[in-house]
Amino acid sequence: MMSDSFFQPISGFDLPRFAGVPTFMRLPHVTPDHPRFQDVQVGLVGVPWDSGTTNRPGPRHGPRQLRDASTMIRAQHQVSGLRPFEAANCADLGDVGPNPADIQDSMQRITAFYDQLVAAKIRPLTAGGDHLTSLPVLRALAKDQAVGMIHFDSHTDLFHSYFDGTMYTHGTPFRRAVEEGLLDPKRVVQIGIRGTMYDSEDRDFAKANGIRIIEIEEYFARGLKDVMAEAREIVGTLPTYVSYDIDFVDPTFAPGTGTPEVGGPNSFEALQVCRELYGLNIIGADMVEVSPPFDQSGGTAFLGVSIMFELLCAMLS
Repeated sequence: MMSDSFFQPISGFDLPRFAGVPTFMRLPHVTPDHPRFQDVQVGLVGVPWDSGTTNRPGPRHGPRQLRDASTMIRAQHQVSGLRPFEAANCADLGDVGPNPADIQDSMQRITAFYDQLVAAKIRPLTAGGDHLTSLPVLRALAKDQAVGMIHFDSHTDLFHSYFDGTMYTHGTPFRRAVEEGLLDPKRVVQIGIRGTMYDSEDRDFAKANGIRIIEIEEYFARGLKDVMAEAREIVGTLPTYVSYDIDFVDPTFAPGTGTPEVGGPNSFEALQVCRELYGLNIIGADMVEVSPPFDQSGGTAFLGVSIMFELLCAMLS
């Protein structure tokens, strides 16, 4: 299905990119009560929430800065030639309003919002928010069937708990997702893992459940294409979620994040890994942990939204 004119983004030739009300990639803003909501095929959603953060807060401000940076996104992918806004009806579906004082209520709100997308058969591309955001999203997308996942990150986010029993932080979402039957652990691959460790509890859980961890040393030793070929083999042709933490990228290129880890990929590789996702059965994706207070230049957000465009193209390839 070709996208109709309503869903075309505003061109920089028609309105300067510094003008107008910012929406994701200058797309129309379509809320669930909008008459065209049922026509949306891919929805870009902001989740301005960081109550799961355990170190430096700030990702709650990510969606707003990502939207502003996204006005620089144009219509065509420079390598594949794909024009995603013609391949599908895409729209900015707005933000999920969280309860910043209540993690459980916020997660319920997020899941309820995404339930509407699932009912309307809209595939989501999410801008977080901290990485706990992925759990309530998966509760909507995978409630009927466990899905696979390709996860780009410095951290596994597989810990059992923090602070003597706190079960819901940005370090625990995928442990909960496996426990809740949302993720098929044998179809989960985590790429770029690095940094000093509390202990090996998260790695032990991964090994016991069949989750494939590709640490940064292996990533660089084998090369991007070989690693991504294995990732594709792991998830296969079944439904797959893609979760992308901006701290996958070396902080030289993406300093605006709460838990940076040195020794990561550069900004070009950050885009390249997404290009190796073409043709997979991607049911949704997210970009999380962009924290504007730690990069007031906006460079991290522009990289983040450039990755979102790459993910969008992968979803529509």
